[in-house]
Amino acid sequence: MTCLVTGAAGFIGSHLCRKLIKEGFSVTGIDSFTDSYPKWIKERNIKPLMRENKFKLLSSDLNDLELKKLLLKTDYVFHHAAQAGVRASWGENFSVYIKNNIEATQKLLEAAKNSRIKKFIYASSSSVYGFCPELPMSETSSLYPFSPYGVSKLAAEHLCFLYFKNYNVPTVSLRFFTVYGPGQRPDMAFHKFFKAIAEDKQITVYGDGKQTRDFTYVDDIIEANFSSLKNGVPGEIYNIGGGSRKKLEEIFPILESICQKKIKKNREEKQRGDVPHTLADIQKAHKELNYSPQIQLSDGLKEEWTWIQELYSS
Repeated sequence: MTCLVTGAAGFIGSHLCRKLIKEGFSVTGIDSFTDSYPKWIKERNIKPLMRENKFKLLSSDLNDLELKKLLLKTDYVFHHAAQAGVRASWGENFSVYIKNNIEATQKLLEAAKNSRIKKFIYASSSSVYGFCPELPMSETSSLYPFSPYGVSKLAAEHLCFLYFKNYNVPTVSLRFFTVYGPGQRPDMAFHKFFKAIAEDKQITVYGDGKQTRDFTYVDDIIEANFSSLKNGVPGEIYNIGGGSRKKLEEIFPILESICQKKIKKNREEKQRGDVPHTLADIQKAHKELNYSPQIQLSDGLKEEWTWIQELYSS
């Protein structure tokens, strides 16, 4: 069985590729190695995969590839490539989000409509909920994206549904809630926190610290992706959360315990696009994907701290 994984050198994409190879799949990975964060981190993510006979990497932009030809021999597509980041999506930068999140998704779907693929799994985001008044957020909740990034992810979700309804492309959209763990991007909170602690620097805290997030460990995210191959219903959307909703201020004692260091904080104003709360209703994923998060927040953070120390010591 053959898989195409876009964003293969990224945080979640590289974990997914390793899982697929381990399970016996042949994988073609695509990554354009954009400069959204240091290239050497992505290269480190992908390095173990380059030794695998069943893995091939295309260092290209999705917008520039002959995707129809590529999908002729592909059974499953995992579309993880995206321009990430809420705070960077404002102003002139939005054109990059249109190109990488919306246009690239449409081109991939267009190529998929006449292919033999059995499942097209799209990595969406809890950012599509934005200022949703309901907690927990279910797949039928109102969607009020609160950042241009959230708008771009929701637009790509709509494209997936359109190609399912009009061309029978077997799309499944997974809405990930605040993913963390080894390999986490440098712009994400826990990575920044751990790096600052390791360097004995201040942690920047935006807002009053009472905002909450549903934190999901990366291994649970990978299991949800893998389960979607068999169990995901084409045309459907699934919340993938971790069941570890915490206030930001509740995280700091956990970090101090793990790192055995006192945290220094620097408080700044709340950032545009940051929503106050997220919490996933995962009943649908549990019922249809047999999804059940396994990793507790403190255990997952320990793994990320170990990885952070190795990353920057090397």
